[in-house]
Amino acid sequence: MRDGYGAHQLIAPDVRLGRDVRIFGFVNLYGCEIGDETKIGSFVEIQKNARIGARCKISSHTFICEGVTVEDNVFIGHGVTFINDRYPRATSINGELKTEDDWNCQVTLIKRGASIGSGVTLLGGITVGKNAIVGAGSVVTADVPANATVAGNPARLLKAPASSIHESPVFRP
Repeated sequence: MRDGYGAHQLIAPDVRLGRDVRIFGFVNLYGCEIGDETKIGSFVEIQKNARIGARCKISSHTFICEGVTVEDNVFIGHGVTFINDRYPRATSINGELKTEDDWNCQVTLIKRGASIGSGVTLLGGITVGKNAIVGAGSVVTADVPANATVAGNPARLLKAPASSIHESPVFRP
């Protein structure tokens, strides 16, 4: 399903959409996979080879690059940025413009039930554990344990992992 009142959308023909996906206006999706019942807000870009699970909420102004996998039931807040290259350069040592063959895409995994707060930046090559919470504005530079709460720049453990989502702490600044 496409919402957004007929607003501009660029959804490439190679995008695999699950059942009852809701997409709002001004999105750019190409070469990605979106699971059943997921909601994608306005001004979101999801690049090729990214995978979004079922029943996720991707809030507006979020950028999900190649190499990112988001499992089921994940919340991603507004203005979240994923990065897949820790050492980006426009040109090679010889001054020639780099191509896709000149870099190694770092894989990022957001596990089932995690919540990523608004304004978070996640560096490539990390895993955010099941039911973990990342506080708004954080910069995630390392793995986040399951059921943990982290926040800050760089993100640091605020609350040790709880044994279940029902015991998982709520982030309060």
